[in-house]
Amino acid sequence: MTAGSHRGPQRTGDDQAVLAAALGPGTIEHHPRYLAVGDGCTATLAITGYPPEVGLAWLDALLSWPGRLDVVEHIEPVPAATAATRLRRQRARFESTRRLHADHGRLDDPLIDAAAEDATDLAERVARGAARLFRAGHYLCVHAASPEELEEAVADVRALAASVLLDTQPATWRQLAAWTSTLPLGADRLQMRRIFDTDALAAGFPLAAADLPAPLPGDGAPAGGVLYGLNTASSGVVWWDRWSCDNHNSVVLARSGAGKSYLIKLELLRWLYDGVQVAVIDPEDEYLRLAAAVGGTTVTLGAAGVRLNPLDLPPGERRPDGLTRRALFLHTLIAVLLGEQPPPAARAGLDQAIAATYAAAGITNDPGTWDRPAPLLRDLAATLAAGTSDAKDLAARLSPWVDGSFSALFDGPTTVHPRGHLVAWSTRQLAEELRSAGMLLSLDAIWRDVDAGEIGRGPRRLVVVDEAWTLLRDGEGARFLYRLSKAARKRRAGLTVITQDAADLLGSELGQAVVANAATQILMRQAPQAIDLIADTFALTAGEARMLLTAGRGEALLVAGTHRVAFQAVASTSEHQLCAGLADLADEADA
Repeated sequence: MTAGSHRGPQRTGDDQAVLAAALGPGTIEHHPRYLAVGDGCTATLAITGYPPEVGLAWLDALLSWPGRLDVVEHIEPVPAATAATRLRRQRARFESTRRLHADHGRLDDPLIDAAAEDATDLAERVARGAARLFRAGHYLCVHAASPEELEEAVADVRALAASVLLDTQPATWRQLAAWTSTLPLGADRLQMRRIFDTDALAAGFPLAAADLPAPLPGDGAPAGGVLYGLNTASSGVVWWDRWSCDNHNSVVLARSGAGKSYLIKLELLRWLYDGVQVAVIDPEDEYLRLAAAVGGTTVTLGAAGVRLNPLDLPPGERRPDGLTRRALFLHTLIAVLLGEQPPPAARAGLDQAIAATYAAAGITNDPGTWDRPAPLLRDLAATLAAGTSDAKDLAARLSPWVDGSFSALFDGPTTVHPRGHLVAWSTRQLAEELRSAGMLLSLDAIWRDVDAGEIGRGPRRLVVVDEAWTLLRDGEGARFLYRLSKAARKRRAGLTVITQDAADLLGSELGQAVVANAATQILMRQAPQAIDLIADTFALTAGEARMLLTAGRGEALLVAGTHRVAFQAVASTSEHQLCAGLADLADEADA
């Protein structure tokens, strides 16, 4: 900027020095082929040659390079009158060349013929206003920690550009001007530009990479997170930290056999390394080997002598509404046992019976009485049987779980109080009629541990509900999951919901609310019958929907806000031995 064109208040030399120190690096060393900027190095390449035709997202190969690479585009529109004049001159040169060849008896040059046809077509579109011309310059700014690493990175970038027919040249002896051209200043000091039409220029957008965004310069590498896998588009690393999101919940949707349990076991194993405490609802005994290998605890519901008393008050509970909370949970449990909410009159009788049952055991709203032995489900049924006709009818409907075929889980005080960094609650041995109730009781026991600590403090906890469709098909079970997903964040806890039946999760308002409260969403291979519903719910593109229809085992799409990345789960040999199913290991041994 010349002195005569300067506008605004004059800055002193000290002001300029302070501004430069705040906005720029401490030092810049200018070398012929690179710059030493601060504690790193940078080199800029200019794209000087382009293929005759470009396809959609022709800059995507460069944007997906796993290192730090700034792709900069300077665009200047060419006035319509200037564009028409230049095209007319270009067409005249082509026609003159063709006539000269014809006069000398030479064969037609196919390259000139093709260029002449393209120029004619472009001139017609410019004349109709269907296209415009632009002068565009494309520069690639490569960053590295040392000159040696920079030289290798530049070679990689040039080879990658050559693979998509882009010619690059280093800005030798002009690296300072080239580097400032790649800064967000809007100044192109290299002026190495080519003419593009609207279609060719638009095909380079959107300027988005297939990888998750890297940290900004100076921020350093993130401290948390675990490896999810390798990017299927760029082979880059997909490293994600669910604890840095607005909430710590996740939802995993996949058809049977897509590898969802394998992926979740990998994630759990890696979070255990990071000190996270994990509790799993395991309907198919898929986590038992993992729990045994890491010194975890297994609770096998349905086994002899294993009982959970739903009327237990949480140990250490001292909140004034603690007894009321337990009464509300009993309403939820009984609705799940019956498969529906009781009629209003029966619910009123149930509420009175709950209070009377606790009072008979000497437990009142006084927290000082909450350490006394809790009554049992059969005591509640006896109180109902002594009440109104609606209450008696409810007691009769509860008889299978009180003194009938399904009473073993509730017939006595609680016998298990598991603690540890990994607790697997197995529900495989439960009868189908008890599966939903067993999952609900397990979640309640887990949540009592999570809720016992002070809000915002304590260890991070992860609660995993596998085969969640079992619980989601009951309205009360889905409502319980929703409450957990809402309350988990304040207690440094995250909820992972895994299901193979997308209709159960997305077909209800409660299920959609569970998805909406999951900042991390993982989609794996889907059935054709469910893909339309999933595409609408998660706003998938046509390409992402096709990817989910053809995804192999272990391939997934991570959706987290505006971030979307497809990845393939990877595991070490020891991790694979712990996370693979027994049938998979047997197949590998046979092979």
